[in-house]
Amino acid sequence: MKVLSVNLGRRQPVVYTDQPDGVTGIDKRPADGPVRVTAPGPKGVGASALAGDAVCDLRHHGGDDQAVYAYAREDLDAWERETGRALANGCFGENLTTDGLDLSGALIGERWRIGAEVVLEVTSGRIPCRTFQGHLGERGWVKRFTQKGATGAYLRVIEPGELRAGDPIEIVHRPDHGVTVAMQFRAVTTERELLPRLLAAGEALHAETLAAARKYAARQEG
Repeated sequence: MKVLSVNLGRRQPVVYTDQPDGVTGIDKRPADGPVRVTAPGPKGVGASALAGDAVCDLRHHGGDDQAVYAYAREDLDAWERETGRALANGCFGENLTTDGLDLSGALIGERWRIGAEVVLEVTSGRIPCRTFQGHLGERGWVKRFTQKGATGAYLRVIEPGELRAGDPIEIVHRPDHGVTVAMQFRAVTTERELLPRLLAAGEALHAETLAAARKYAARQEG
């Protein structure tokens, strides 16, 4: 398991985003050298964990629970076959394009050591949005991406440091609750009856998912 590329975005004006300034950093490109990774701060204030990476819409993106976004090269390859087009590393807006790692089967709270310094923790899957669809230009993309469920994984920074292409990825902790990224994604999108089951992952969940799961469970109990 390894990092194939570390990808950074820059602010670009586009017509397909509802970001107030009309800009996005979704089109990310592989960095040439090492990239510093640090926890960015709470959502709404903090942006990306990666130095030099633009996150433009802080209403929906960035912050400690979405500090780093990883997507598997294997899933990009599957989308290439389905769409009939080449999909370069970083084109889904991911910071890390990985090789050999099952991101859908990753557990919420699972921790990865990447290279010599960095430790990241899985928090959630990625919810597709209008900007993602506009960036790819694929008809019905939000629905297609949701149905496929290969969402990639958002991560928080546990130990900061430097990342670079080729760094090995080691899973150093796997919780025993069984709440996967795929389950979390289905629970917040198409199968909300799964929300109470997410509570087994506790504080490792993305804060917004944890709040939604608690609210749903309370209504069911009431």
